[in-house]
Parts: sequence; C-alpha cells; structure tokens
Amino acid sequence: MTPNPAGPEPGPEIVARQAVMALCADASRTELEVALTRLDVPAAEDLRAPETGLVMATGRIGGDGRPFHVGEVSVTRAAIRLADGGTGFAYHLGRDRTKARLAAILDALWQDPARRAHVAAALADAANRAEADRRKAARQTAATRVEFLTVARGED
Repeated sequence: MTPNPAGPEPGPEIVARQAVMALCADASRTELEVALTRLDVPAAEDLRAPETGLVMATGRIGGDGRPFHVGEVSVTRAAIRLADGGTGFAYHLGRDRTKARLAAILDALWQDPARRAHVAAALADAANRAEADRRKAARQTAATRVEFLTVARGED
C-alpha cells in the first residue's frame, strides 16, 4: 500500500466540519445573519480581529499538470471565542470582515456536539440555495457540451 503524500485521510468529524466551513464561506452575509438569529448565541470575543489580506492563487494545467500562479486574491479571516469557551475560525474570499466573524461564530457553535443539529438546521436555507446554484451551473455547463465523433475512414 502506497502512503498518501498528503498525510492520513481526515476523519468523518473533520470532513463534516470542513463542509460546514465551506458552506459558511459560500453563504452570503445575510444568510449567515439569518442563521444566527435562529440560534441561541453566547457572547463572542475576537481572538484575532477580522482582517483582510492577499493570498496567491494557484492553478494546474489540465487540472493535474504543473502548478502555476493565477494571481492574488483577497481573503478575510476571523478567529473568535464564545463566552462558554468554544473557539471558531473562518476564511473566505473577499473583504467582508463581518461575514468572516459571523462564519467563525457558526464554526464555534457547530463544534459543540449539542448544537450541531441546530446549526445545520439554521444553515439549511443557505445549503439549499448553494445546492440549487450548483445544479444550475451543472445544467448550464451540460448545455454547452460538445460530443465529438471519430469516423474511421477505412483506409488502414
């Protein structure tokens, strides 16, 4: 068996947290605000005030070729601690510091096993909208698909 060069595969809890963090990054600020109004949220203090910086984005030729630098993108991050001790972190593309802080609060709430189901339910609208957007993009991409047919000419 060949070892994974990226390290061991993450466990199911880490994969689930990554999915929630990705959903929060994809959601709008309004969707995060609405989700938090549906939850009992303790006071939150900033461990690191939300800040915006630049990150070099890379791509790969053909998806799996040599990496190349696409350019710089703005990324905002936040780190918070809830009054009950939970900590949360968030990163997202763009410069919306409030959105990053709201996402960090949701991350901290989700990490408490007693609150997970409530956080998931509060984010259901954002998840449904994100899934609808993905389906729409897939339909639009499929509509532009070109089928190539190779015809053998019989001249060997």
